[in-house]
Amino acid sequence: MHDRQSPTRFSTDERAARVRFRRAMALMVMTLVLPGSAQLVAGNRRIGRIALRVWLVLVVGFVVTLFAGALWHELVFYLVSNTLLLGLLRFALMLGAIAWAALFVDAWRIGQPLTLAMNHRRAAVGVNGVLCLSVAGSLLFGAHIVGVQRDFMLSMFGSGAVTGAHDGRFNVLLLGGDSGAGRWGLRPDSMTIASIDADTGRTVLISLPRNMSNFPFAKGSVMHKQFPHGFDVDYLNGVSTWAGDHTDLFPHSKNPGVDATIMGIEGITGLKINYWAMVNLEGFKDLVDAVGGVTLNVRSPIPVGGLGSDVTGYIQPGVRKLNGHDTLWFARARDGSDDYSRMARQKCVMNAMLNQISPQVAVRNFEKIAKASSAMISTNVPASEVDRFMALALEAKGQKVSTLSLVPPLVNTADPDIPLIRKKVAQAIDKAEGTAPKPAAHHKSSGSGGGVVTGGSVGSLSDGYAANQADDLESAC
Repeated sequence: MHDRQSPTRFSTDERAARVRFRRAMALMVMTLVLPGSAQLVAGNRRIGRIALRVWLVLVVGFVVTLFAGALWHELVFYLVSNTLLLGLLRFALMLGAIAWAALFVDAWRIGQPLTLAMNHRRAAVGVNGVLCLSVAGSLLFGAHIVGVQRDFMLSMFGSGAVTGAHDGRFNVLLLGGDSGAGRWGLRPDSMTIASIDADTGRTVLISLPRNMSNFPFAKGSVMHKQFPHGFDVDYLNGVSTWAGDHTDLFPHSKNPGVDATIMGIEGITGLKINYWAMVNLEGFKDLVDAVGGVTLNVRSPIPVGGLGSDVTGYIQPGVRKLNGHDTLWFARARDGSDDYSRMARQKCVMNAMLNQISPQVAVRNFEKIAKASSAMISTNVPASEVDRFMALALEAKGQKVSTLSLVPPLVNTADPDIPLIRKKVAQAIDKAEGTAPKPAAHHKSSGSGGGVVTGGSVGSLSDGYAANQADDLESAC
């Protein structure tokens, strides 16, 4: 009789063990889906109510923010650029990771692990460990990313003066300089004004050659007082060096060379510069690698090397995706070409970067981009203005980019016609805004992609390069 009842008793115990195991697993799943629900059902109800309320508030806040951000992108840009909010979010994520992990441990405890069979106990420990580490690890990784963004904002952008748009446009001076011990950016190799419509983001790139001379400075500026009849002691890219040797003239300036260069560019173009950004050309390749490369139309073999060293190879013609190293040489190669062809290629790189870096790519490679950008760019754009320019960049994406380069044959760089330059600058901006008079029927668009290729760019030194003066930079590249 006893032997017949044994299997029945064993089966009942086994079923009870399975029920306890399912209960323990359910408590952990409940903690994953609704943190605090396990405590509300079988543990400390006060802790459960607090955790559940916090969770519901966070979920509702996230959904509302996500919905609002989809309709109003400026909100997202503000959130990712405000260092105070980023700091609070980082702390909240770390605190959330600890609290959620504690709830998992407590859910495992109230599941009464010591009453489980050994195999069920091991499974419960394993599942709880995986869930606990996965959730806490994800939140801590999120805190790390937020920290990277906050450090990026703090290291790159400052708290300088905010300036308003001039005639409805923000004019940002982009300076490109070679890296090197003691000479980072001292003589900028490229100078381009990005004139951006404050409402639409429509951009005009106005480039100045580094070898322009005999040009005036903005009236009333420190440099105008020193050179009232024009700068005749060096080229435009030498202004920075001159100012660096006379820092006593700029007692309140953190970047005398940049400030002096701006005085010259304002005097030449008649535009008022809002902000500047100095790009380390050597570090630029890290940014390109961070976004996975850039697709460019290579029209003729571009030498890798030169500039006083041996040419080690060539970037072959064709529409190809270039890594950071090759993109840098595409933009800076001068062997077998001239400065103005190089300026045209640099504009093609700018256009490609603007149009090809999608938000999805930026998110996937965020940490690499932030690290590369911090090492690549120095700027006086205030942190409070970053969200504005992010919104304008999104508006500009997909729009035509116009270009104007103050180079031959339009401009004699040795003796520039300043009234002509200012007239051409105003015309380029008016045309981009749609307020310029329509050209005559016989006018040939400078944005045409046809014609001879010289130095890797469409056009020639005598006729001009298409990308240097184009209504649509995309078509000229």
